[in-house]
Amino acid sequence: MDLHAFKQRILPVQNRLFRLATLFLRNREDAEDALQDVLMRLWSNRQQLDTYQSVEALAVQMTRNLCLDRLKSHARQKSVDQADLGNVPTEQLSPYRQTELTDSASQMRRLIDELPDAQKLVLHLRDVEEYSFEEIEQVTGLSINAIRVTLSRARQRLRDGYLKLNDYEAGY
Repeated sequence: MDLHAFKQRILPVQNRLFRLATLFLRNREDAEDALQDVLMRLWSNRQQLDTYQSVEALAVQMTRNLCLDRLKSHARQKSVDQADLGNVPTEQLSPYRQTELTDSASQMRRLIDELPDAQKLVLHLRDVEEYSFEEIEQVTGLSINAIRVTLSRARQRLRDGYLKLNDYEAGY
């Protein structure tokens, strides 16, 4: 694979890989380092990339594995970033609503961090990156039925945890 083909096949997925690394590492600088390592490894092995059915799936798997290795080796505290309030201009929100959204986002991040790695990965690939079940199957090696079950369990666990944290089930 030459430089032009590498740029066409690998660089378009760079943002997805960065978001995945950020999901696991919870630190922008660490995610950037992980992404750079993955890109360097892909470039170093560019001659063998044509043998893979999906280079994107390979890149996602490499990113995931590298992030998990870094988390295990460093055993460090994860920091919770400021909540992303999306496309809503913050001046249109009251300070109360801004705080509420920030707290809710922080709670969800903590709940996602507590998910098993397989559930976290499948949830991220499906709901954030919007991968198809077939693409997730290529990345994880799980069957489509196993992916559906894992995704369902992850969503249910998040829902139950969020409701429990906010005591919505108690009713007022």
